[in-house]
Amino acid sequence: MVRISDIDLIKELEKDSKKPFTEIAKKFNVSEAAIRKRVKKLLKYGVIKFSVDVDYKKVGYNYLAIIGIDTLPEHFVRVIETLKEDKDVKELYSSTGDHMLLAKVVLKSSKELNNFVKKLEKNKMIKKVCPAIILEKLK
Repeated sequence: MVRISDIDLIKELEKDSKKPFTEIAKKFNVSEAAIRKRVKKLLKYGVIKFSVDVDYKKVGYNYLAIIGIDTLPEHFVRVIETLKEDKDVKELYSSTGDHMLLAKVVLKSSKELNNFVKKLEKNKMIKKVCPAIILEKLK
């Protein structure tokens, strides 16, 4: 039996994470049990995780934005903790480049987005807020 590499398996799961293990096993000429065990191991060690990619517009959330946020250095961690607790923030990243933090937010209306941005701008721990509305996911 050929040994499938973790990278080969990860690439296959990236293409279609819903593909049955039996199909993946057939492609790599290994048993379904081998694929199941390998995926379980990758999950256990945090190499992979499964998530849902939601088309928010189809459920009434018409505004997806990536917001660049710069904080006062002494409040960086506190701002992160505040944003992690915010129900509208779906993803949060620390980054290099133009902004210290990038927040992905999903809201129903332009008014909600405007209110969210104003709330950030009023926060004295935040220096700069730069929203960018996502028009279309291309890849």
